[in-house]
Amino acid sequence: MSTGSSSTSERSRQAADSGEIRTYKGQERALRAGRLGTTGLLLSVLAASAPLMVVAGVMPTTYGVMGIVGQPLLFVILGAVLMLFSVGYAEMSRHVHNAGAFYAYIARGLGPTAGAGASLVALVAYSAMQVGIYGILGFEISGIFAAYLDITLAWWVPALVAVLVVGALGWLKIDLNAKVLGVLLVVECALVVIFDVAAIAEPAKEGLSLQAFNPETLTGAGLGTALCFCIAAFVGFEQAPVYAEETSRPQIVVSRVMFLAVGYAALFLALSAWALSVAAGPGRIVEVAGEQGPGLLFTLTESRLGSTFTDVLHILFVTGMFAALLSFHNVVARYAFAMGREGLLPASFGRTNKTSGAPAAGSLLQSGLSLAVVLAFAVSDDKPAGDPTVPVLHLFTWMGNVGALGVILLMAAASVAVIAFFLRRGAGRAQAGRLVASGIAAAALLVIAFYTVRDFDVLVGAGPGSALSWILPGVIGAALVGGLVYGAVLRSAKPEVHARIGLGNEAFQLEKQAGEM
Repeated sequence: MSTGSSSTSERSRQAADSGEIRTYKGQERALRAGRLGTTGLLLSVLAASAPLMVVAGVMPTTYGVMGIVGQPLLFVILGAVLMLFSVGYAEMSRHVHNAGAFYAYIARGLGPTAGAGASLVALVAYSAMQVGIYGILGFEISGIFAAYLDITLAWWVPALVAVLVVGALGWLKIDLNAKVLGVLLVVECALVVIFDVAAIAEPAKEGLSLQAFNPETLTGAGLGTALCFCIAAFVGFEQAPVYAEETSRPQIVVSRVMFLAVGYAALFLALSAWALSVAAGPGRIVEVAGEQGPGLLFTLTESRLGSTFTDVLHILFVTGMFAALLSFHNVVARYAFAMGREGLLPASFGRTNKTSGAPAAGSLLQSGLSLAVVLAFAVSDDKPAGDPTVPVLHLFTWMGNVGALGVILLMAAASVAVIAFFLRRGAGRAQAGRLVASGIAAAALLVIAFYTVRDFDVLVGAGPGSALSWILPGVIGAALVGGLVYGAVLRSAKPEVHARIGLGNEAFQLEKQAGEM
């Protein structure tokens, strides 16, 4: 393009940062506005955390493998850290409405090249988290078929069916998906709360002990790894700004949903982790969780609430994971849409489905990637049916932790970007508290990221010296470096595209206005 075009994009960035322009809803360049309210958006982002999957999978692992009795306290501490993160992140959401969320914020605070790096990290991280869930979903469904129908089914069969169903729903309206996610989430959480009440009403011999909230229980070699596991349980709340263009009153709704999501998750997770410790006994929870593994929750429910309740809980375990798949799929599709609209991906990704208004190309991209990865793991699986090694210990664990590392780094970078963005705008005393909160959050998140990389062999169950301990986190490193290099190339070869990174439709409005002059 011409120098004039580049100058227009630069003026667009300056105007956007000063708040002088409004978003232009260009044909097929914008997601449909006003389709989500507070409730719909809250249910969509909470679904990504799959609460029952956390209670049944993450919590027993943290207790049994890492030996951290103070897991409930850990959720409270991490909730406080993420509240601090949300202070600046939510304020940023009032100024920037872009489906690219993380990378858009980082681009506006730290520059377009940093934004390009963050865009690829976000795409890889959320895609990895979504694909990993197909493994454990397929394994659980095959287990249900074996237990209730006496049918032997390879895990990858239901996993591939789920890929197709989720892909189809990705073409539909986000409000339909929100309804699907909402029903599944409400029922899932209700059953966990029923268990919590039953555990408190019928505790183990040690009674209603608060030992799990004693700071002295947060000791041991497993603490760093437990931090990584537990912060991954919150992933989802930070996705709220991805839907900003589709919400009514985004300046209010997005920030409100983030605080509600973090607060709810911290309370729900801390209470449920405490209920598990009360039901088994704080003195025995590590031993019992080590023996039972993911079956801990179901064993405890059956002894208190009966087999019928436990059977329903098994089914909701599967539907909760399906809800998480839908949520992550929607997020990846919208990141791809934002990247296509700004020239980081081919232009076809930056157009929506004319019928539903959904980001169709991004949805197809994620479905294709999911299909390829599931097939690759299926081909490599030479274990007998019912063996969890490939679907759970490899696909789910490897991909989940790669994604979690990426999201932690993105949150840390976004916190720094928030500080830079408001300082450049001449932030005064009114913003001082938010900037301090962002700084504390950035430091805490970087510490967690350090522990994640250091203990990655433990996180993925690899032996000491295993190549996986550097290959898997290296995926995020490669995405970051590749994105930064790509951004640098764009700055030199296509400065008009580089200048638009993070601006979304705001750039197109100014260009349209300039063309009409």
